[in-house]
Amino acid sequence: MATINRRDFLRGTACLAGGMALSGVLTAAYARQGMSFAEYRQHDALSLAQLLRNKDVTAQELLELAISRNETVHPLINSIVLDHSDLARTSLENGLPQGPFAGVPFLLKDLGIAMAGTVTTQGSRFFQDDRAEGDDPFMRKVRAAGLVTFGKTHSPEFGNNPSTESSLFGYTRNPWNTELSVGGSSGGAAAAVAAGILPVAHASDGGGSIRIPASACGLFGLKPSRGLVPIGSGEGEVRGGLSAQHVISRSVRDSAALLDVFAWSNPGRTFPDHSGADSYLSQVQREPGKLRIALMRSPLQPFPVDPQCVAAVEHAAKLCQELGHFVEEAAPEMDIASVGRSSGTLSVVSLAQRISQQEAALGREVTSNDLERANLELLEWGRQVSAVDYALALDGVHQAAREMAAFMDSYDMILSPTMAQLPPRLGEVSLDLPLEEFGPRASRMSTFASLYNLTGQPAMSVPLYWTPDGLPVGVMFAARHGDERALIRLAAQLESAMPWFDKVPTLAT
Repeated sequence: MATINRRDFLRGTACLAGGMALSGVLTAAYARQGMSFAEYRQHDALSLAQLLRNKDVTAQELLELAISRNETVHPLINSIVLDHSDLARTSLENGLPQGPFAGVPFLLKDLGIAMAGTVTTQGSRFFQDDRAEGDDPFMRKVRAAGLVTFGKTHSPEFGNNPSTESSLFGYTRNPWNTELSVGGSSGGAAAAVAAGILPVAHASDGGGSIRIPASACGLFGLKPSRGLVPIGSGEGEVRGGLSAQHVISRSVRDSAALLDVFAWSNPGRTFPDHSGADSYLSQVQREPGKLRIALMRSPLQPFPVDPQCVAAVEHAAKLCQELGHFVEEAAPEMDIASVGRSSGTLSVVSLAQRISQQEAALGREVTSNDLERANLELLEWGRQVSAVDYALALDGVHQAAREMAAFMDSYDMILSPTMAQLPPRLGEVSLDLPLEEFGPRASRMSTFASLYNLTGQPAMSVPLYWTPDGLPVGVMFAARHGDERALIRLAAQLESAMPWFDKVPTLAT
């Protein structure tokens, strides 16, 4: 089969769901023989869905391509740690809901998601046999979209590490340089997407866990606003509202279209019914207007920033100015040490709650053989937090959100590096370290990104810069709470001005 240029293909397909049919030449080409991996690699999830609707490929064919690709790269990157291929094949035999992504391969992160009949280990030996009886709200949305889940991706234990490595499953390696960290905690998802197993995968973010691995792997990662997407087994919050979940993707439009799928109406909590609002996907076709952007080169915490990360954010600032946006150096003022303590309190109490629930389910207490060293120390801290301290921590996070909202009365966006450093070598940021060593190393990786988990506002990592050695370095934009549409409009403009879709690691070619 002749190779088909992706841009030409996208001009012949719909940018929005239900659009134009493929050209006759392209349809005939796909009808003649099956899709190769090289051709599969040219498509994002929306264009795969369009091929499926036009019956130019089958869902079985796409699933087997994804499974085959994983078999090829798994020894190199170790991204998928739980195999649900047989369940995926069975779901195709039984028929899928006619959702917007019907038949498109998908992966779940092995953290915090209940998928009926399957284990979610949380990256921990203490949960390695924890099988779900039913689906949680997020998983129900995945199924309704028609996505075909064929496995779960590696996450460090309880997502508490910005590097994806665990005692249970080992290292997940960066496809751009397999000696380096892929970031975390959604590192398995990012590695799978970067390596070409699939174009988009589920991810979650409690302190940068979507944006950090997206930055490390040259991908797009959007953390939604607090409460916009369901998280956890019920309608409550996780980590006191610090966590959110969505996806890591190669294209902006996939992220936007899946936000339309995953966003929920949660009246009485955070978001009212938004069904009458313009879709997130439609924002890809709209201009962002002239934005007022605050450039924040340094984190609020006193961590040094790698020169390449500075170069990446300066490059992005210049690009934004060339696109007509106003950029000036500015940063919010807040007591970041106090807010950091609030974040820590919420996180460790959430860990203690999770462990206590599992102890009750197993009928035994957790031991030092069950958890990694730093998490054992965090658990001890969490079990000592008083109700008053927890309430004060919630107040601290809410105060940070108010202070940030006041700052953003003057700005539409904040631009900063996604990370303060390049991805470290594997093993340098490990939960097997004592907490006093692990904490500062992890905090430096997440110092920029974790700010927006505290404030609850949406933020995205955008792949606009590569180092002279060929390593991707993301930059981050944050918008006002609930203004994902503004982020998507800007992201689409940046993607058009400086495309990244065809920038893939050598491993993935």
